[in-house]
Amino acid sequence: MFIVKIPGINGLGKTKGCERAGNEILKILKNEIHSNERKEVVNFNSLDLEEIHLDNSNVELSNKLIYDNSLEIFEENPVVVFLGGDHSISYSTAKAFLDYCKSLGKEPCLVIFDAHVDCMEPMKEPTHEEWLRKLIEEGFPKENILLVGVRSMWKDEIKFVNEKGIQQISINSIIEDIDNIADTIMEFTSGKELYVSIDIDVIDPAFAPATGYPEVGGLTSRQFLYLIQRIKKMRNLRAVDIVEINSENDKEFGMITTKLGAKILGELV
Repeated sequence: MFIVKIPGINGLGKTKGCERAGNEILKILKNEIHSNERKEVVNFNSLDLEEIHLDNSNVELSNKLIYDNSLEIFEENPVVVFLGGDHSISYSTAKAFLDYCKSLGKEPCLVIFDAHVDCMEPMKEPTHEEWLRKLIEEGFPKENILLVGVRSMWKDEIKFVNEKGIQQISINSIIEDIDNIADTIMEFTSGKELYVSIDIDVIDPAFAPATGYPEVGGLTSRQFLYLIQRIKKMRNLRAVDIVEINSENDKEFGMITTKLGAKILGELV
């Protein structure tokens, strides 16, 4: 498992603190998580760790660095986990994933766990609020995108998602039959190269309070861990990102959100 820290933020000042999450997640993984729930020892020293060094004052350069490095990483590693940073990093990592898949003649698939759709009208360098729309407009196949857990959308976002026919799985559907939903995700991604993007705010703020836009009514941490454990078993899983954990704000919450990020990572390695 190749783990890459991407301390990128482009949240118009609203996500400051997320750039430190990667280091804090790894610190907790090293010091507090000794095994995953499969009863496998997490040998921290055996993990391949890397960082894409960025200057967040130059977003255009940062996006280029993320894209170039991610493309090289996909070419050299069968599975990678990116630790953000806010969700703006996923624009460049997923774009690199798209181009990597194209180069091999394979079909990319993107499953996004998020409380929001991030489909506002995009800026030239998309923030964490419109990265997905920019990605779709630049060619990621909309029919291969699955949104899971969305529970807050602006009017323009509803229109965009409906027009594009992007498929969604609601929180209520998960609660009603989580096993069936796990099967649905597997069926949706079958035969494709899979990238999973995890915005921590898909989880209810009772369990993950340290994030930029907490939305009540989300998944429990237990429900999400079950889903990620099922996804981990998928042979076509190629990439995961974990974003929007604000480890600076998390200090007042006993680092519970960052610990959850480390727990998720522990289930993936």
